[in-house]
Amino acid sequence: MEEYKDEINLGESVVKVLKTIYDPEIPVDIYELGLIYDVMINEANDVKILMTLTSPNCPVAETLPMEVEEKIKSIDAVQSAEVEITFDPPWSKDLMSEEAKLELGML
Repeated sequence: MEEYKDEINLGESVVKVLKTIYDPEIPVDIYELGLIYDVMINEANDVKILMTLTSPNCPVAETLPMEVEEKIKSIDAVQSAEVEITFDPPWSKDLMSEEAKLELGML
């Protein structure tokens, strides 16, 4: 049962780190913005992030995935981190959290 508890804590740590990464064009973190589709953590503490960008032509398409990977790798318990970019489904404002919509004056 202890391993499961650690996995939950690691998942929380990953989300906390994701909430420190911002899209440079929108003053909201990438997690609340809905750019993170999935966070997968296996028993060996390898983390895989499935994420999207606001558009395929996003100016940070080259740097944002690398920033996510580097920051996730900086968590002590993480053995490895991999970021996969997908545009299926494409990002839309509907993926944003209520908090993000409020922050951007959309509510």
